[in-house]
Amino acid sequence: MRELQLGLRLLLGGGRGNRVRFLLMTLGAAIGVCCLAMVLAIPGILAAQDARKAAREPDCITERPGTCGSGSRSALELTRTDPFGARPMTRIFLAAGTTPVDPPPGLSEFPSAGEVFVSPRLHEELQETPGLSQLFPGKEVGRIAPEGLAHPDELYAYIGVGRAELAEHQRITHFGMSYTSSPTVEGSALDIVRFTLAGVVLLPLAVFLTVCAQLSAASRNRRLAALRLLGMSQKGVQRVNAAETVAAALLGAVMGLAGYWLVNQVVARIGLPGFSWYPSDGSLSLSTVAVCLVGCPLLAWFAGRVGGRRAAAKPLEVRRSAVTKAPAKWGMLPLVPGLGVVTGYCVAGATGHAPRDTELSSILMPIAVVLVGAGLVLTLPLLSGALARRVAESARSLSLGLAMRRHEVEPSGAFRVATGLVLLVFGASLVQGVLIELDQVTRNTSSTQMYELDLDAMAYEQERAFEKVPGVQGHAVEAASWADPDVWPSPRLHVVVATCDGVRAMVPDVGPCVEGQSAVLVNSANANLDEEVQPGAAFSFHLQNEKGERRDFTLKVPRETVLFRDNSGLSAFDSGQVLVPPSALPEGFRLEEATLTLSSHSVPDVVRNVLDGIGGVDPTIEVRTPGINVSALEQVAIVRTLLAVGMVLGMIIGVAAYLVAATDRAVERRPQVTALALLGARPRTLRTVQAVQVVVPLAIGLALAVVLGKMAESSYLVTGGGDIFWDGDGVPLLLACALGAVVVATLGSLPLIGRRIDPELIRRD
Repeated sequence: MRELQLGLRLLLGGGRGNRVRFLLMTLGAAIGVCCLAMVLAIPGILAAQDARKAAREPDCITERPGTCGSGSRSALELTRTDPFGARPMTRIFLAAGTTPVDPPPGLSEFPSAGEVFVSPRLHEELQETPGLSQLFPGKEVGRIAPEGLAHPDELYAYIGVGRAELAEHQRITHFGMSYTSSPTVEGSALDIVRFTLAGVVLLPLAVFLTVCAQLSAASRNRRLAALRLLGMSQKGVQRVNAAETVAAALLGAVMGLAGYWLVNQVVARIGLPGFSWYPSDGSLSLSTVAVCLVGCPLLAWFAGRVGGRRAAAKPLEVRRSAVTKAPAKWGMLPLVPGLGVVTGYCVAGATGHAPRDTELSSILMPIAVVLVGAGLVLTLPLLSGALARRVAESARSLSLGLAMRRHEVEPSGAFRVATGLVLLVFGASLVQGVLIELDQVTRNTSSTQMYELDLDAMAYEQERAFEKVPGVQGHAVEAASWADPDVWPSPRLHVVVATCDGVRAMVPDVGPCVEGQSAVLVNSANANLDEEVQPGAAFSFHLQNEKGERRDFTLKVPRETVLFRDNSGLSAFDSGQVLVPPSALPEGFRLEEATLTLSSHSVPDVVRNVLDGIGGVDPTIEVRTPGINVSALEQVAIVRTLLAVGMVLGMIIGVAAYLVAATDRAVERRPQVTALALLGARPRTLRTVQAVQVVVPLAIGLALAVVLGKMAESSYLVTGGGDIFWDGDGVPLLLACALGAVVVATLGSLPLIGRRIDPELIRRD
């Protein structure tokens, strides 16, 4: 305790320079803890949103098993989710029964027939887009409260209807389940976020906090060495050193948590692109607060004890400014296994043996990235020191020789100055790899959008109305032949009832087609035909008219073919389907168990208008949109936003680490600069020396970061299951960023050499 008190007394009475250093350490710890709290708060925000989603899940539980599917006493529910741009819009149709049901979360009463409750964001969209109201039959009577919404920007509505209006439905007895069927971010996507944030934020953050805990290390070591020479024990000296760093870290942790609270309140109300949350969702848990309040001071305590170890063990060497030992080669230990795993995956991808996202890869990749990043940091002083020694031996320039000799005797300066920016470039490569993988998952290259509706779920006049929806270019009916249940396997034929113009509207690249003639459709991009599709083979289909009369229809496979080409994977047609003209069917009859497929341009505004038109005909009908997975698009938008937040935090940490370390190093070197100035060194020479000392380790680190980062990115793409392993588009951007960092670091180091010579700085020497 006495050593701790002495450390605090030295802190308060050590002069203005000591207090300024303490302030810098505190501000650095505050920035680091604020960034750490932001990263740790992300899982809590997602969990809070999933909890509200689970609380509104409809469910049916009765005393007697199996009774939820029958009877007229239970309430009915139907959920429809449609794409609204890149966001999902959810409509919940509710029909009351004789058994009362508590209203869903966010509503004060169960909706009656004709009543509509919407979320605040959906209310704004309805005001801006009047045509959207066709999807919400009834009168808007209220808003959904926050406890019934996952996030403020959610498009959600409860619509009260009559029981006869819900042909498809689910019986419900209450709202609320232990889990949600549509989590905000799937587990695999959340693993991607964790993996990326660990490399982009947490690893640089640990380095930054360590740098902040070792500010003015040389001055403090001299003071600690004096205490050791006065008779204080080694452990006592280390505790005195740790007292200052722990006090700064603890105060900085409190300031960082306060800063996070303020940032959360502001950003939650403004929102981020694709991701929003309520301020209460961002509240930190007790475990997170404990990690920040205990983890940061603990790291500072460890860094303080390690930093004061040499002063406690060899005080005379410290007081006399003896040359420090060269960095130990064990710093390369993490780099070797990490680089081995990364290289192995790169070789596997180059030789065509990609593992395709196995469980082992999902464990090895994050470990390998962390090892490579840590190895890059620990290896930097060793490599830059060795290079400085070789350059100094052959240098003929005074400025270069002085810079390299100084760097040779103090290679740890490279660790503090260059690491933040080096890890930032390394993390940028990882983020680019994740974005490439996400782009492969969500990219839609087709110029045509399809809409699939069950034909049996609509009346005949509705079918004609759907075909005339504004924006619809073509339509077709798809069905399969009747299969005998007593014969297995029973061959089946798939047909498309459409005109030639309808086929061209759905697939632009179509060969010669004779109107009114049946033909086999063949995709030239994938011309594999089933064995059953042989000319002359007969297949039976069931037909029905609007009066309920049924009839069988026999179709023989024609010899004629119609070629088309589509390699997007989203075409409404496949090779082997038979194109049947509408005139071939008996008048007034249509195929049973068929699908009505509509087509339009894939422009987002056109897709939105077509969906609105379909909703105007029947708001409750299910519409399938191949190529548009709104849940996946929403999750990708959230992941992109979180990655952008991680990059911003990483940039803040990297720039802050550079500024703090470069400024501290310049202040620490004032005695050496003064001595050189008294010996006759010109200011231009001193500025050149200072710039070279910063540029050399930074340039080496950035070059390694670009190379190792691209290798880590490629190995991640190899294990991601996509088609792209090697991407060179991002290399010029990374090189430009690295070059820009070197230029900024060079310019930033020049003003750190003062013009005034103060002999008092070397009075003791």
